[in-house]
Amino acid sequence: MESVGNTQAQLFGMAAEVPSASALYHAAEKVRDAGYKRWDVYSPFPIHGMDHAMGLKKSWLSALVFFGGLTGFATAIVLTFYPSTIEYPLIVAGKPVNFFTVPAFFPIMFELTVLISAFTATFGMLALNGLPRWNHPMFNWDRFRKVSNDGFFLAIEATDPQFDEEATRAMLEGLGAKHITLVHGD
Repeated sequence: MESVGNTQAQLFGMAAEVPSASALYHAAEKVRDAGYKRWDVYSPFPIHGMDHAMGLKKSWLSALVFFGGLTGFATAIVLTFYPSTIEYPLIVAGKPVNFFTVPAFFPIMFELTVLISAFTATFGMLALNGLPRWNHPMFNWDRFRKVSNDGFFLAIEATDPQFDEEATRAMLEGLGAKHITLVHGD
C-alpha cells in the first residue's frame, strides 16, 4: 500500500480517490452507514445533498450568531439609553429624556446588532472549523492536487474508533475507490 508524508510522523488516515461526484456521494453514504465518525470528502465543487449523505447535523453557528446579535443589541441599548436618560439627561428643544427617546437610537441598535453578528459569524465559523490550520496532511499526497480540478476523494482518519487498516482498506476497495493511500501528518 502506498504511503505519503513523513512516514515517521503520526498516521493521519487512509484516503482514496473515487471516479465521480455520484460515486463520492454513494461512498459517503456507505461510510456513514458503516459507523465511521471521523472522516471527510473532498471535491472540486459542492455536491448537493452531501451533508445528508455524510450524516452531518445542523451547525451551532446560527445559535452563536443569534446570541452575538443579541449581545450587540443589548450593548447598543446600554450605550445609548442609559447615558441619555439616567446618567446625563439633557433636554434639547423639549424632547423627552425617557423611554420615548428610543427611536433616535434605532440606527445605533441596528448597526451594533449587525456588526457583532458579523464578527460572531466570522470568528465562530473559524473556531467551529478548527481553523486556522496552516497545513493539512492531505496536501502531502501528490494525487490530491486533482481535488481543485477533477478529483473526488474520501479520507477516513486514523483517530476514528472504527479505523482498522485492513478493514478500512477492504471497505474502500468495495466502494470502487482507487489509489488507496495511507496519509501521514507532518
